Amino acid sequence: MHTPNRDLLKTLSFATLHFGVAFTVAYALTGSVAVATGIGLIEPIANTVAFYFHERAWRRVDDRAAPRKNATGMCCALHGAG
Repeated sequence: MHTPNRDLLKTLSFATLHFGVAFTVAYALTGSVAVATGIGLIEPIANTVAFYFHERAWRRVDDRAAPRKNATGMCCALHGAG
């Protein structure tokens, strides 16, 4: 089951992974721990916030699609029974 808490936990997991990738790439390009740390913090924070709302938006899309799927299934079940 998808809940806001699950989405938040998934977002934090993503943020940790993203920080590691951003830091590594920035360090490889600049050779500076300070610059890599700055980039590694700022860019993933912005992306993490965007990702959380992206996940919530898609959850709403899924929730809206679910009733239509159930209604179609009931319709077909009724026609098959007749």
